[in-house]
Amino acid sequence: MLGCMQLAHADEAAPLERGAAIIEPSALRELDHGALGLGRMLAPGRAADAALTDTDLFALPAMFQLRKALNAEFDRYIEKHKATLPDESIGVGSSFALQLFDRSVLDSQDARFVLSGVVNRMDRAYADPAHCGEIRLIYRLARTALPEAGAEAVSMRLPMTLNLVLKARSDAQAAGNTPTCAEIARRWLDTAELTLTGAELAAKLTDTTGPLALIGPDNILRIETNLQVAHAPKSTIRDFRTDYMMKVFDYHPEHGTFDEAVLEDQIDRDRLLADADLAREFKDWLLQPAHLGELDRGTALIPDKFLAKVAIAPTPTGFVDSALQPAFGLVEGDDAARAPVFSKDDVVGALQKAAASGVAMENIQSVAGFERRLNDIGCGGCHQTRGIGGFHFPGVDWMAAKPSNTIVVPGSPHFFGDQVRRRDILMAFREGREPDFSRGFASRPQTRGSTELAGTEYSDGWGGHCYVRHDDEADNDKSFSAWTCASGLACQAGPTTRMGMCFISTH
Repeated sequence: MLGCMQLAHADEAAPLERGAAIIEPSALRELDHGALGLGRMLAPGRAADAALTDTDLFALPAMFQLRKALNAEFDRYIEKHKATLPDESIGVGSSFALQLFDRSVLDSQDARFVLSGVVNRMDRAYADPAHCGEIRLIYRLARTALPEAGAEAVSMRLPMTLNLVLKARSDAQAAGNTPTCAEIARRWLDTAELTLTGAELAAKLTDTTGPLALIGPDNILRIETNLQVAHAPKSTIRDFRTDYMMKVFDYHPEHGTFDEAVLEDQIDRDRLLADADLAREFKDWLLQPAHLGELDRGTALIPDKFLAKVAIAPTPTGFVDSALQPAFGLVEGDDAARAPVFSKDDVVGALQKAAASGVAMENIQSVAGFERRLNDIGCGGCHQTRGIGGFHFPGVDWMAAKPSNTIVVPGSPHFFGDQVRRRDILMAFREGREPDFSRGFASRPQTRGSTELAGTEYSDGWGGHCYVRHDDEADNDKSFSAWTCASGLACQAGPTTRMGMCFISTH
């Protein structure tokens, strides 16, 4: 079995991630010390037993531009904070009101990125069909001054992940069409029933017939970073808040470098609201029936000119629309101080035009549905939704003596709720069917006809996201009216929103 059981019905249900992710902690330890250690992936010439410390990592020529861009983004974040909240102190340490991530750890010999998960993302093949989508190696920053194992080992993980995104097959593999996408999917799905752990599981996954035998440094596509840039405990100045900074760096094999890039579908709200011509061009592009249909299905690839190179995702954001959300102000009715990019009539007219063109909408049935999709289509808004803090995959901490006691579930409800869809796509690849790459809103996963999520926290069970319906059907928003709760639970929301969570009914 490749990982932890889902929280609900743990005694009777198979792991949701089976065949689509590797999260078994002792196997990850073996893989980190072997073929999938960050040092082996980024610097293949290094000795296998030589861990890549942060000092060594950011001394690599390939990582120079990445570190430079992170530093520049930190400086901009600090400058913006001082300009907007000059009375709130900011710095490293608990003496400051807004406590910064300590960048010095990125230069430390006593810290490194350790493998915390391997995730199949062949559901991303709509963006890169030639390479069959992606495989992701997720590394968590950790201090290494304490022993990695033993009865007294203590977790020293830090709030930063590095996602090494790989092509599911390399350029050379794609050119020869070997392995096929069907073969890659089959190898992953064949792992679903494995009961091995530790070194035995790692060996099975990396042998000549295993899924991890197909990936290596030649598959590298990009690096995605996510870190907790600053944290503000609740005080007389403000409520509790944490900001997460996300950036993307594309790999250029001809130069051997990672260079700063835009984040896929991360709409640059501030630039659009400040530039009327750019906003008009974006509106014209997005509201075309074909593009609106792709937005609805979650497969839109918004042109780079409209996108940002950084996402600052505050958490918690709650259920009420606010400036903390990435698309706030883009649609009429949010922010009266600035002219929106989209009027309500724009959206209604575009939906009608799409329907007349034969484009069927699965998720966006209203202005509110359009706005929610604008929020969750990009990295920032997605990570704000049903995340563990600002992360969707923090991973099990195998460096602790008892990993199962440190983080019970290595992924967020969003991550586990999406596994049914991802496995359905893998099965379509394996069987030679055309995959359905569509996805639901980040708050509410697709079930794909499966009952696996019914009654769980991931869908309509306790803690699931829901919509408060009224008896008058005409008063219910069509984008969310199906977001109900399982038997015995009721959707409970705040006074100013109909979005809420499923809890035990008080009636």
